[in-house]
Parts: sequence; C-alpha cells; structure tokens
Amino acid sequence: MSSITYFAEIITIGNEILSGRTVNTNASHIARRLVSLGFSVRRITTVMDELDEISSAFREAISRKPKLIISTGGLGPTYDDKTAEGLSIALNRRFVENEKALEMIVEKYKKINVELTPERRKMAMMPEGAIPVENNEGIAPGIYIVYEGIEILATPGVPREMENVLENFINKYLKTRPPVKYVERNLTVVGVMESAIAPYISNLVKKYDLYIKSHPKGYELTSPMLEIQIAGSSANPKELEERINNCKEELKEIVHKLNGRITNEI
Repeated sequence: MSSITYFAEIITIGNEILSGRTVNTNASHIARRLVSLGFSVRRITTVMDELDEISSAFREAISRKPKLIISTGGLGPTYDDKTAEGLSIALNRRFVENEKALEMIVEKYKKINVELTPERRKMAMMPEGAIPVENNEGIAPGIYIVYEGIEILATPGVPREMENVLENFINKYLKTRPPVKYVERNLTVVGVMESAIAPYISNLVKKYDLYIKSHPKGYELTSPMLEIQIAGSSANPKELEERINNCKEELKEIVHKLNGRITNEI
C-alpha cells in the first residue's frame, strides 16, 4: 500500500464568516468527510466575497499541488456570489454559460412556475469545461473541474446544499481515491427525530473518530425517518472494521433507548 499522502485544501468564501456573524461549520463538515475518505486536509482558507480574494485563494491553493480543492460559498443569484467567476479567473478559463447547468436550473424553476430572470440564469455561468454537480437541496449546481491534475469542486454555502453537492460529487465524480481501506455502513431508523439523536451522534464522532451523518427522509415532528451514514478510512482494515462495527452497535443501542427502530442495515 502506498505511503503517499493525499492532500486536500478547503476554501470558504463569505464576508459573514470573516465578520464573525456566521460560524464556519461548512469547513469542519468538509474536513471530516475528506478525512473519512483518507485525505489529509493541509489548509483551510477563508476569504471575502471579492473577485481578487477568491481568485488569489484558488491560485495559491493550486500552487501547492494538492490532490483536491473544495470551496464553499459564493454560488447563487446575488451580486456578491462571485466564486464561479473568481475560479474562472484563477484558471485563466473563459467564464461561460454552461448548457447542462442551465438545463438543471430551468427545470427546477419550471416545476415551481417561477420566471427565469437574468439573476437566476447567472447560476449557470461557470469556467469553460466545468461539469455541473447536482444540487438536490437547492438551485445552484456545484462546479467540478480538473486543472493540472487537481480536482476542484465549488459548492454552495447553505449547509444542506453544500452537503448534498459534496455527497453527489464523491459518489459520482471524484476520481482521486487515497490508497486506504474505506468502509461505509448505513442504518435506516424510524421513530427518532434528528434533533433527538444529534447530541449522541456528536459524541460518537469524537469517541470513534468517524464520519457520522444523519440524513432526514421523513417528517421530523410527525413521522421521523433517518438514514444514518457511518464512514471511515484506515491503512489498517481490521482495526477500521472493528471501530465501525462497535460504533454501529452503540448507535443501535441509542436508537432503542430513544424508542426508535431500525428497519434496514447496509
């Protein structure tokens, strides 16, 4: 097994983070997810919603030659959503309307009978050659592009949209896979509200050093249903399997304690 370290960098974009008005939970979520895949996060950078700052952050990250760069924030219809253009500048690529991204956006607005204004159409603008990544929790697609062998993903800043785009990217597009054992387990839980199990999950993350994420599938107050994902990576497959299994068993005990039941295990 290779001893090469697979480095990743994270860029968060937003004046609200730098002013202290918003806590940067997106960066910690992305970092946990990348570490669970076997990446080593070398740097997290936060910059303002300014083209020069955004393009500079991308250029500097690229110069350090990580395997993967993920940004969050600055994708949307408003004047201060400048990540796509900043990335284009950094890559010296034309800033163009992406046909596939436009199709995604048009389809979503048609479903709710909302007009496609120039501001909404702006979310289809991307660096030339980019691939739009599905956003099932919002409108603006993510932006995926490979530059000089570095995979780059830009995600929206709304946490649930960022998480959805990130998972879609990992499952459908990510080419770079660290040479470590990756294990993922999933439980379907009914009868337990996400808000009720959340503090237990936080404790399990710290105890087992794993990526654990609850994905709501039902209705929180009337018929709660959760898919709970447990994932991790290690150069020691036996140790990893044991850690994940122990975590899963403890999680099952918590579900029963909260008067829920498990309907499926994968």
